[in-house]
Amino acid sequence: MYLRQPKIGFYEPYRPVCFPISFPNSMELVATENQTMIAQMVRDFGATHIKPKMREWDDTQEFPVDVFHKLGELGLMGVLVPTEYGGAGFGYTEYVTAIAELSKIDPSIGLSMAAHNSLCTGHILQHASEEQKQKYLPKLATGEWIGAWGLTEPNTGSDAGNMRTTAVLDGDHYVLNGAKNFITHGKSGNVAVVIARTGEVGDSHGMTAFIIERGTPGFSAGRKEDKLGMRASETTELIFTDCRVPVENVIGKVGDGFVQSLKVLDGGRISIAALSLGIAQGAFEAALQYSKERHQFNQPISSFQGISFKLADMATEIEAASLLTYRAADMKDQGLSVNRESAMAKLYASEVCVRTANEAVQIFGGYGYTKDYPAEKFYRDSKLCTIGEGTSEIQKLVIARTILK
Repeated sequence: MYLRQPKIGFYEPYRPVCFPISFPNSMELVATENQTMIAQMVRDFGATHIKPKMREWDDTQEFPVDVFHKLGELGLMGVLVPTEYGGAGFGYTEYVTAIAELSKIDPSIGLSMAAHNSLCTGHILQHASEEQKQKYLPKLATGEWIGAWGLTEPNTGSDAGNMRTTAVLDGDHYVLNGAKNFITHGKSGNVAVVIARTGEVGDSHGMTAFIIERGTPGFSAGRKEDKLGMRASETTELIFTDCRVPVENVIGKVGDGFVQSLKVLDGGRISIAALSLGIAQGAFEAALQYSKERHQFNQPISSFQGISFKLADMATEIEAASLLTYRAADMKDQGLSVNRESAMAKLYASEVCVRTANEAVQIFGGYGYTKDYPAEKFYRDSKLCTIGEGTSEIQKLVIARTILK
């Protein structure tokens, strides 16, 4: 099956006006034909290409580059990219479905797919020149190239405005010096969008975004992080030592990099909400199945109120997280501002994700603490969702600012 809307089609794409949640007039949540097709395609792909190797990848922290090339062949590395650039040409509702389904199988793969789409590819799609789009999007959207995105630094996580990586104009090049850390695909990525300071420290208009290809002199990957979870999703440092970047690789206007990043993160938060949703659904489904199969005192443990109430709480919170996530996706597809809605979805879904994974381990009991069962991996992977692309505390700050205006 092929996700992109093909020139010579395997199916006639059905394009609804919008996802069938029309807030606030309707609260009906029904999957579209596209979403159903994408979900089944991802499940089939995962059974063949992910499940047989995911334990090995997790143990060794191997980043399975070939899997992402195959995802690119399906169109999953360019879900939001228009067809004229080689992408699938879909919207955020389909994108959320793809991430969630991947994350139900292996959250590491879901995370890397989301980071590639939302951050590097998304930044170029939203803010780059037509020439830059023509040059980079076809390679990124088809999975030929893997993308990275660099904002966070060792001493500036949530406080990105005080970044120390500098870019100084020297003729027709900018010279970059500094380092970024916690960068997804920092070593294996073929191209990175990097935000560096071109003005004064703390000036929101003193930072600029650059496109930097792997192999550029002075641009290298540093230490790879040894992580609690999401171990098959590569996370490394990016190091810049007198790295010369042509002025034509500046994205948008000089000084707009930080403002661009905030807009990119609005969409990125929806992707992390989708990642969280997938993890929560995966952990819940595993716990539900186990609770029916595991017998104690001559009956399945699901018949005990202590377990059934846990399952009820998990299911209810997942449903609420799903509504928040798809609402934000629907608004994004309509071109509406999602600053508050994406923060709400990311905050709630990520916290639900952690609670659900924790309860799944509890339902599995001693087996939930072993790697022979899925609960422990969902548990380890879940925690990143409350940290990456803005901590839960930052989401609350964003939400509070919008409601207190």
